Amino acid sequence: MIQGLSHITFIVKDLEQTSVFWKGIFDAKEIYASGAQTFSVAKEKFFLVSDMWICIMEGSPINERDYNHIAFHIAEDDFDEYVMKIRNVGVNIKEGRSRIEGEGRSIYFYDFDNHLFELHTGTLTERLQSYRK
Repeated sequence: MIQGLSHITFIVKDLEQTSVFWKGIFDAKEIYASGAQTFSVAKEKFFLVSDMWICIMEGSPINERDYNHIAFHIAEDDFDEYVMKIRNVGVNIKEGRSRIEGEGRSIYFYDFDNHLFELHTGTLTERLQSYRK
């Protein structure tokens, strides 16, 4: 039986630049860096974002941008703070999709390796309720 999410791994070209991205936007705590050692398939770093294990691994990044993404929940009151954090790290905020009232607000942005992220203020319950109206 699935017990939950173990970890998420992102392949990136520059571990240090990506570390700044994760620490600057997500307040990630770095808990491991392989350095020159490779226990897995490449050099890697592990972070904790809240209690989520995030791994970044050195390799060839995604060539094209698309809508595949990972979304993190944020409080509505923190929305503007996260817009500033994203801009301070130096990545651009992507124009969001159209929304219906009540489903929450989102900030979409790509990292330096074309991974798309979303910070979303709504919940699944709120979205489904909005769709039913």
